[in-house]
Amino acid sequence: MKLLRKFIKGFDHILDILASFSGIIIVMITIGVCVNVMMKYFFNQPIIGVEEITEQLLLFITFFGSAWLLRKEGHVSVDFLVVRLDPKTQAFLGFITSLFGIIISIALTWYGWKVTWINFIKKEYFPTILELPKAPIFIFIPLGSFLLLIQFIRRSVQNLKKFIFPEETYHPNVGN
Repeated sequence: MKLLRKFIKGFDHILDILASFSGIIIVMITIGVCVNVMMKYFFNQPIIGVEEITEQLLLFITFFGSAWLLRKEGHVSVDFLVVRLDPKTQAFLGFITSLFGIIISIALTWYGWKVTWINFIKKEYFPTILELPKAPIFIFIPLGSFLLLIQFIRRSVQNLKKFIFPEETYHPNVGN
């Protein structure tokens, strides 16, 4: 049990670091795009590659921020019906949706690794101005999906505990 708590604490620390890094990237993207727009309209000299780099960084933010956001239960949800249900039923539905999330995360992880590996072996590049290699960018997909898979497993266990023991309170951010 002590090893599991240590793993959870380390995993949460990794998610926090990636979320912080994603926040820094959002600021960098904002500054880069603003500077590029000013350069284009005031000096008719846009910065080459800003759009391309922004696209790649948005992929990073999406896949490395999603597990952290799931841990915080911050994903957008339509819950006008679910909030009217009793906590035990809510936990059961949370468990079911987490199982779907696990299946989707497994698929994204598997196919993401497959596509990344193929692009690595073939040494594929994006046909753009910067000609960035695809594999180092595509690696964000399976790595981020794997983190999301772990978080969905945690979420399913938490919801299963809430379903089995509805009188106890479990908080998603407290290593239960």
